[in-house]
Amino acid sequence: MTFRSETTTTRPTLEGTFGMTASTHWLATGSAQAVLELGGDAFDAAVVGAFVLHVVEPHLNGPGGDMTGVFVTAQEPDRPVVLMGQGPAPAGATIEHFRAEGLDAVPGAGALAAAVPGAVDAWLLLLQEHGTWELAEVLAFAIDYAERGHPVLARVAETIDSASALFRTDWPSSADLWLENGQAPEPGSLIRNPEYAQVLRELVATGDGEPTREERIAAARREWRTGRVARSIADFIRTPHRHSDGGLHAGVLTAADMADWTAGFEDALTLDFRGYTIAKTGPWGQGPVLLQALAILDGFDEAHLDPGTELGAHTVLEALKLALADRDTYYGDSGSATALTPEALAVLLRPEYAAERRALIGENASHEFRPGTIPGVDPVSPPLRTEAEFGAAGGLGIGEPTVPKPADPTPEERAAVRGDTCHIDVVDRWGNMVSATPSGGWLQSSPAVPGLGFCLGTRLQMMWLDQNSPSRLEPGTRPRTTLSPTLVLRDGEPVMALGTPGGDQQDQWQLLLLLRLLVGELDPQAAIDAPALHTTAMPGSFYPRTWEPAGAVVEDRLGEDVIAGLERRGHRVTRAGDWALGRLSCVIRDPVTGVLRAAANPRGMQGYAAGR
Repeated sequence: MTFRSETTTTRPTLEGTFGMTASTHWLATGSAQAVLELGGDAFDAAVVGAFVLHVVEPHLNGPGGDMTGVFVTAQEPDRPVVLMGQGPAPAGATIEHFRAEGLDAVPGAGALAAAVPGAVDAWLLLLQEHGTWELAEVLAFAIDYAERGHPVLARVAETIDSASALFRTDWPSSADLWLENGQAPEPGSLIRNPEYAQVLRELVATGDGEPTREERIAAARREWRTGRVARSIADFIRTPHRHSDGGLHAGVLTAADMADWTAGFEDALTLDFRGYTIAKTGPWGQGPVLLQALAILDGFDEAHLDPGTELGAHTVLEALKLALADRDTYYGDSGSATALTPEALAVLLRPEYAAERRALIGENASHEFRPGTIPGVDPVSPPLRTEAEFGAAGGLGIGEPTVPKPADPTPEERAAVRGDTCHIDVVDRWGNMVSATPSGGWLQSSPAVPGLGFCLGTRLQMMWLDQNSPSRLEPGTRPRTTLSPTLVLRDGEPVMALGTPGGDQQDQWQLLLLLRLLVGELDPQAAIDAPALHTTAMPGSFYPRTWEPAGAVVEDRLGEDVIAGLERRGHRVTRAGDWALGRLSCVIRDPVTGVLRAAANPRGMQGYAAGR
């Protein structure tokens, strides 16, 4: 069956046999592809692209943030592995401490919401174990852009401008880093970050004298966790500063917290869907949402699976609401005493459970929060409050990334402000494949640390101040992140890496892409270009964590008939504009012919694919 789609695409799907890269910024894509051209493998290329993203998309990610990835190697093509770069809550991040600060939720901005920074150590671990290049070669790209400058994106300039008043009055270190003569940069002007370039140079230098490439990278990882970076962070955030709740709080992250944690590898969680194996993170992330939604939809015929039709859009939205309700009721880090056991997680992915959930999908939109039942597990529902009940949420710390929300947003602003970060996919000629989603540490998430050129992330805002919650705030446990890259295999061979920025929308938009590729058999670029939609009928993962019962956000290109049909069914539809939702990218490999393909999102005119 071929799904409904536009007859033309914005760009061609790239095809070749050498290597393919796709990311959310053309400079990261170009840098990563250059690595492949110079003989590096997919892991060298992905790490180069990731460090470039720190520099060129600082409003969407940074060294003080986190990342998750999923990959396969040419040596073990049938074993998808998760690269776990999500740091845990610091030792001082207790519910009691936050309550004593007068908080009933973790703030969306400010260093009190910082988890242990996980991105840098994770990327260096991937390079150490699976790359081939020296660290100096890998970091040279990011150092060059940070020292010599790069043309600043309009969206970066707008983000800096929107936060400039806060920078000037409360976060002077951020003003020093991002403002010139008190003003935000003009779009297209060159911006530099010599402080971060120096951090990277120091990481390289600390490995001088070590006998092997791997030991030189290991030395850089130790320096990151125990050296100047860790000390500077711990010293700086002791001073109380403005947070998104309006209060002054000190951070609790210490040098010991950074020294005691390292990134790691985990086996991916998988589900078989119509001849394909989909690989995701475990329930410490939202990855199982995609698997649960696919399991629910697998029982429908193709007519119910086309997101471009009224029936398909309705069915997809309802399946997502059911999967997300389970996320917010049951998911959490395995280190928490209230988290799912492996046996309970297995229940969520069983065909019998999916059939029970599928039976709840009717002709009309549900307005209820409906988690399923796991035998022997007490469900803990999160708070359910609307924006009106919260009090017209606005300002710093709203959504992902945490940019101020306009007082009277247009539909486009309303849709765009909630959910964004970075993504990169790479496949090389040997069959190595990686999909990764770096995020956190946005320039507007907390004050910049003097001398480092970056700030801390705010991932703890995804944890609840509720002792009974499976994703409660608890020292040493990972926040239930939204970062959710995807790998697809067929007959034990990797065939696709994909992902998108977008917070709570990441697995929702990826579901649309997978349905269009695996069931609808659309061209990859056409599948990315096709009109997108998502539900807002779940508690948001980002401060202030509100929900909209029966809420659905759609691109206008979905069509008047389809949108009217959704509204008749009871969906509360918000129109986002024609080209507003999703920043998907993917790389594809045919293991039989060796042909590689790539496609990237045209929305925002920023993401690009490259290859040959």
